[in-house]
Amino acid sequence: MSPANEPKQALNETLATFGARLRARRTELGLSQEAAAIRCGVHSSYYARAERGQRSSRIETVMRLAAGLETTPGELLDGLPIDSD
Repeated sequence: MSPANEPKQALNETLATFGARLRARRTELGLSQEAAAIRCGVHSSYYARAERGQRSSRIETVMRLAAGLETTPGELLDGLPIDSD
């Protein structure tokens, strides 16, 4: 793959882990990214970037994501690794 075609990396370990939790919960619910985004009240491109760890979310958005995925903010956030930057 050329550099332009390589998938972009997560911004940091914290966001990568948060995104993995979003993906795991969405998969448990049997939802596509688009369906999850609709349920969460966010744009599908935003949701996809959050899952890839390429987007940092405000607390209000974390609350929306948790509600849409029928979980708690704590389930998404507790024990996340803290990025050292």
